[in-house]
Amino acid sequence: MAEPIYYVDRSDIREGKLAEVKNGMHDLATFVQAREPQLIAYHFYIDESESTMTTVAVHPDSASMELHMELGGPKFRLFGALIRMRSIDVYGRPSAVVMDQLGQKAEMLGGGIVTLHTLQAGFSRLHPPRNSD
Repeated sequence: MAEPIYYVDRSDIREGKLAEVKNGMHDLATFVQAREPQLIAYHFYIDESESTMTTVAVHPDSASMELHMELGGPKFRLFGALIRMRSIDVYGRPSAVVMDQLGQKAEMLGGGIVTLHTLQAGFSRLHPPRNSD
């Protein structure tokens, strides 16, 4: 069974670009929802000071993340004038292709650091247990 991949990135929102970032987040979420039915979760957050954007995604496997990077690439570029990428944290076992794509994305959006975290222990309940009534 493929291991899910958890993705978290953080970016600084450029001065005066908050409204454009919010519009871009909604556009990107709608775009991804319509084209990537395999994606388990895809969320954008803005902190209380409205200066930091965080993206959280859960992919069922590395192939899902690779597809996401290919489809979303042109959309990600639009954020280049709106944000400065600080970091990308990846939890799981993405392919070398995905890691290369993430490095390119980080560089394109401001040079953030990409960090890979490998699973040591734990479990996921992606499908809740069924009652045996």
